[in-house]
Amino acid sequence: MFGPQSARQSWKDLFFVYEKVRIGNESSRVQRCEQFLEIFRNEGCKMVEMSCQEHDKFAAGSQFMTHTVGRVLDMLGLESTPINTKGYEALLDLVENTCGDSFDLYYGLFLYNKSALEMVEKLDLAFDALRNELFGRLHQVVRKQLFEKGEKVKTLNGGSYQYGVASALSSNALRSQDIIPYEFIGKISESVDDSSKLKIAIVGFGNFGQFLAKTLAGQGHSVLAYSRTDYRDAAKKLGVSFFSDANDLCEEHPEVILLCTSILSTEKVLKSMPFQRLKRSTLFVDVLSVKEFPMNLFIQHLPPEFDILCTHPMFGPESGKNGWNGLPFVFDKVRIGNDESRVARCNRFLDIFAREGCQMVEMTCAEHDRYAAGSQFITHTMGRVLEKLQLQTTPINTKGYETLLKLVENTSGDSFDLYYGLFMYNVNAMEQLERMDFAFETLKKQLFGRLHGVLRKELFGSSEKLKVLQEKSVKQNGALSSYPESVKIS
Repeated sequence: MFGPQSARQSWKDLFFVYEKVRIGNESSRVQRCEQFLEIFRNEGCKMVEMSCQEHDKFAAGSQFMTHTVGRVLDMLGLESTPINTKGYEALLDLVENTCGDSFDLYYGLFLYNKSALEMVEKLDLAFDALRNELFGRLHQVVRKQLFEKGEKVKTLNGGSYQYGVASALSSNALRSQDIIPYEFIGKISESVDDSSKLKIAIVGFGNFGQFLAKTLAGQGHSVLAYSRTDYRDAAKKLGVSFFSDANDLCEEHPEVILLCTSILSTEKVLKSMPFQRLKRSTLFVDVLSVKEFPMNLFIQHLPPEFDILCTHPMFGPESGKNGWNGLPFVFDKVRIGNDESRVARCNRFLDIFAREGCQMVEMTCAEHDRYAAGSQFITHTMGRVLEKLQLQTTPINTKGYETLLKLVENTSGDSFDLYYGLFMYNVNAMEQLERMDFAFETLKKQLFGRLHGVLRKELFGSSEKLKVLQEKSVKQNGALSSYPESVKIS
């Protein structure tokens, strides 16, 4: 269950499946078979003996499905981005491992495994079901309002602000350095001194808010939290002051408001905040998985004196459970006042993530959403499609199939609201969904078109022989008809 790409390092722990279909009873023939199998044992392969029928049943659900997903993704022309998630890296590896195999191999898996057609049909139904779920919740008028309104509010920017890359660069170019400048790079988990400590209020203290709070408090920052749900006990364990009233929270005058709400509830929560109780220079930060949407909301609803920093930690409680070292943290300084203290405050907040070893990537919100639609949204879409197939581990899992199972595990833990938010609030997501649909349809046409060709050859190959016989018969009849009338049989 491996090849030149997946076994380029070694064959150790890779599956070798076999069935002794017919081995003669003579000791020499039995020994010959064992000597051949010993070649693979000596290389460390996991030797699995099963019937050919069992193999094909398992392989249709693992090997064929893996190659199908890999070929669909290959048609999308996926490329590495500055903000790859672990899930997206796994998909890129999957494409690399499968695209090296010929289409003949893939077509053979389809044509000569009677369970493969069923898997194609299941995958087709699963994709349709997911698309119907998305479109069932989609309201075209809302989308139009959201993004047209966003374009209009960009004109509201003004005043003495140090703007970030959103205005300094075109949406088609990255900054000269993807990695944050030197002054933000700190030692991992080094505690901050008193002058660098911030008072940070987390609005939305669910799973992700608590995940961030643990590190913020661990670095010595003063952390406050507000949520409609009573998370008093969870906050106490983390050393966080919990507030059940937004007015009380804002009267504590936090330097930073960190929005950790869901994408769908962000606008409602932001509109409900008592801005008048905050200091006029408060820094607002979001951590949503889409960026243009919260940027437009902030510009539209926040008083012009407030600073705006849009961020996206490209990790979560699962992928970041063993630390944040090397994980991407994307940010855009949308609107930061020119005062030295406000610039320093923004940098101190970013330094929280730099100290944990994050890969600090500065880019515009528009650039982020374009990259994320091609990586994060596709990863979640493929994970949810595969989840509907209810894939299960087999005794002969390939590395590629293990990747698919892990992808399902990582994406199925997120709510459908999160996935719907990635679709609804990223203007590039619809295009990616259409491209995936087109790629899958193209692959099906390639498979069924070739299958049709084989059947035509069988059908019309036989008819060609029949045609030759008919021509011979016509010639014979023609020769008979050339005889004189008196000779012909009446």
